[in-house]
Amino acid sequence: MAKGKLIVNVYVNNVATPIEGATVNISDGVNNVDFLTNQSGQTNVIELEAPDKIYSLEPQNEVRPFSVYNITVYKEGLGMTTIIGVQIYDDTLSIQDVYLSTTPGDAGKQTTYITPPTIWENRVPRTRNEDVEAYEDGRVLPKVIIPEYIIVHDGIPTDTYAANYYVTFSDYIKNVTCSEIYPTWPRETIKANVHAIVSFTLNRVFTEWYFSKGYNFTITSSTAYDQKYTHNRTIFDTVSNIVDEIFMEYLKFPGRSFPFFAQYSDGINVVRDGWLSQWGSKTLGDQGYTALQIVRHYYGNTIQLEEAEIVPGLPTSFPGYNLTLGACGEEVQLMQNALNKIRGSYPALPLIPNTNGIFDESTQTAVKKFQSIFSLPVTGIVNFATWYRISAIFVAVSDMLKGIFE
Repeated sequence: MAKGKLIVNVYVNNVATPIEGATVNISDGVNNVDFLTNQSGQTNVIELEAPDKIYSLEPQNEVRPFSVYNITVYKEGLGMTTIIGVQIYDDTLSIQDVYLSTTPGDAGKQTTYITPPTIWENRVPRTRNEDVEAYEDGRVLPKVIIPEYIIVHDGIPTDTYAANYYVTFSDYIKNVTCSEIYPTWPRETIKANVHAIVSFTLNRVFTEWYFSKGYNFTITSSTAYDQKYTHNRTIFDTVSNIVDEIFMEYLKFPGRSFPFFAQYSDGINVVRDGWLSQWGSKTLGDQGYTALQIVRHYYGNTIQLEEAEIVPGLPTSFPGYNLTLGACGEEVQLMQNALNKIRGSYPALPLIPNTNGIFDESTQTAVKKFQSIFSLPVTGIVNFATWYRISAIFVAVSDMLKGIFE
């Protein structure tokens, strides 16, 4: 068989509290292997068997294009968490976050089941939302924003027993993308699908679609109404890196203030005019189409990409240019101070001794280590993706410290 890779990140509550020395047991149903997490709460990168990539590159339902493993994580004094169905693809890094309860023993045991992506499973056929054109006259926000959190209702809207999950916006987009398509597809195909998923989501946010109907959530996990979301699912580096780069970009038509309600289907079992075809987008990606060309192929040549203005909850916006070795200024100093504060939770990050706004070699070393810990491309350059990941982790660590000292 071919090989894929897995890294497991273990936390208590959130990313501000990584757990060193947790035992991570990985099983394929026959073999069991234990690993320990380091001071950043991570295992080493683990190589695991997976089916050949070819099975995820053409529509077929005979050979599952990913292997599945079960993970059990525990540490003395904390609860135990089991993840059933972690997915491993050929030549792809799978990233599995695991959260342990502070309650030890049976009361702290948690189990999550990860279901296959819709492109393989197709359990719930997508149906057309005939009333989506009502947004112009409905309840809307004053402008398009990227919210700090998406409230996901894990069921159909009327299921009062379904859980509501608070998920950061970029993590939600990563989850949905990994729950919908294969991470082995061409980069421009994945980007096109991310544009559609972001736009669909921001339409729900902008129109306050469910809040205006009396519900207490932003969106559902049901593909009969919205997009597939699988709580605590495996994320893949190919998807994660793209989302980090473009999560603020959405689709809209000229003259309209709202994000386009970008519906899509697999293009095989369900085919709709005016919807993006997931398999069709893969074919176009193979032919060299760009992401924008792909979305225009399905949604029309006048559709355009826009960028949301605000990311509530983050300390400051990306300066608009990459920070590299030798750069100087306030933005460099903000980034240096943020990395030093994050170091309180992630001691593997080297200290930046002089936070004077000069991007020196010690700053570059800290940036590279941060990128390594959080599965970003290790370049030592603070681009859009790295800036916002630093900002998000800084906010999480700051909130954790605030809770301790207040």
